[in-house]
Amino acid sequence: MKVSIRDRFEAVGASAWDGLVAASRLRSPFLSWVWQHEWARTFAADCRLEIRCVQDGAGNLVALLPLYESSAGALELIGGADVSDYLDLISLHGREEEAWMALLQSRTAERAEWVLHAVPEVSPTVVSLPPLAAACGLTVSATVEERCPVLALPSSWETYLAHLSGRHRHELQRKMRRLERDAPDAQVSSVSGPADIAARLDDFLALHRSSRVGKARFMDARMERFFRSALAAFAERGAARLWFLDAASGPIAAFVTIEWDGTVGLYNSGFAPEQAALSPGVVLLTQVIRDAIARRRDKFDFLRGEERYKYEFEPVAEAVYQVRIR
Repeated sequence: MKVSIRDRFEAVGASAWDGLVAASRLRSPFLSWVWQHEWARTFAADCRLEIRCVQDGAGNLVALLPLYESSAGALELIGGADVSDYLDLISLHGREEEAWMALLQSRTAERAEWVLHAVPEVSPTVVSLPPLAAACGLTVSATVEERCPVLALPSSWETYLAHLSGRHRHELQRKMRRLERDAPDAQVSSVSGPADIAARLDDFLALHRSSRVGKARFMDARMERFFRSALAAFAERGAARLWFLDAASGPIAAFVTIEWDGTVGLYNSGFAPEQAALSPGVVLLTQVIRDAIARRRDKFDFLRGEERYKYEFEPVAEAVYQVRIR
């Protein structure tokens, strides 16, 4: 195996990059060329990039480890823990250990620490990397960074409801009936085309910023630029959707969902605080999950964060790790 370093995305190329993601174990949209490229352009424009490429003896690309210099002596995965829910080494499925051994051997004389955020608990980076690093005289620590509640979807909405606990089923149905009673004009809608998403993104951003203290600070001008460009690129690939619960007074809840590999992911949300008594977010989320079941998706991933409302739908929490290589 040969390891080389590129300092810009174009030196790898979008086709080779996305081809490797498609052949990887994770296939995360947060590892895609467009997401990684847009993130680096927006949040790491002044940082040094180290995109480590692993090739086999025939010159075929086996793995990519996209890093940026976050501070002196520290390299982190491109994608950022704030906006990317799943990150990892991008490797051909089944060749992760080979790739990691080549990467570790190539850096034994380096002093920089590698910090990998948002690595799924089942990844070889968490499971197999520590003994590989020890063989190279390096130290690896892996700690739970956050958890992603994930719901395995059944074949029908009726089956899903039947498997909910009586308490949660009652609560969901009660909230849906209350909205029908107190806001009978409320309508659920979704848009997925690039032009339609662009036309309604301002509605989402307004709800997002008003829904909770701290979200307005998070969604600053730079973050908004990133959202607009990344969602537009995903929409062109049919991988993004905006959901709204609209009332006569205007939108009262909204979600951004992204899709990959049979999974619908709940990426971000917003709601009108003055309508909190109607539980508009939970009611809208019920319809989003129902739609995912109707379209025969395998999983609904609430992504990072263990907010209480997510567990009303009885998902199973899956850990993501921060992995440090010293």
